[in-house]
Amino acid sequence: MLDWFTTTTFGKMIATFFISMLPIVELRAGLPYGIALGLDYWQALVCSVLGNLVPVPFIILFIRQIFSWLRKKHKKLDQWIAKQEKKAADKSKVVDKYGPIGLCLLVAIPLPGTGAWTGALVAALMDMRLLRALPSIILGVLIAAGIMTGVTYGVIRIV
Repeated sequence: MLDWFTTTTFGKMIATFFISMLPIVELRAGLPYGIALGLDYWQALVCSVLGNLVPVPFIILFIRQIFSWLRKKHKKLDQWIAKQEKKAADKSKVVDKYGPIGLCLLVAIPLPGTGAWTGALVAALMDMRLLRALPSIILGVLIAAGIMTGVTYGVIRIV
């Protein structure tokens, strides 16, 4: 069954999509993974961008309620949630200063602690409306995809 994810084109696309949905690794891992599996560039790009964007609206719309529920049901998670909120608050300074462009840059820089998940969390905790935050996050993901394309193909040429 697991072979299907690495031997069929559709399986490779699904794997790329789901890897790109994961927090922390996001598109930064999904796009190179899809290319390394042998997907055509455009297939890997579309799957990784779409996979990276799927969680964004849900985070923006529901993360506050999820955090509140988790705090009530699982007291042990309070410290972890507070840590996530503090990280987002620290990152929100760039968004406070530069607005939607700052949010785009926060998402676009493919480094740990940045990306669509972080951008969506920052937007949610700053009470940004989905329709205001989403274009910046989409543009940031597309810029990150461009950066990761350059890095991926640069590494492939070196190797």
